[in-house]
Amino acid sequence: MSYPVAIAGVISDAPRVATVMGDALQFLLSILGVCAIIGLVVAGILYLFSSGDERQIEHAKTATKYSIIGIAVALGALVILNAIAGFL
Repeated sequence: MSYPVAIAGVISDAPRVATVMGDALQFLLSILGVCAIIGLVVAGILYLFSSGDERQIEHAKTATKYSIIGIAVALGALVILNAIAGFL
């Protein structure tokens, strides 16, 4: 009983490393964007339920500011990633 021997060769249909890394980064940046939007919703709920308490209002404003910064960072990184991917 003989088994056929596989011939080692070049894998021509495998994705390039740059493509795999770009897809992974795009996935992680999408997760970051979703988390920032959820943070923005939570900050809005905090502001809604602050009931005039100045400390709670400041906490909600801070959370809103950081959520907007997170959204801007995620969008900026996504734009940069897509621009770099166009060159590769």
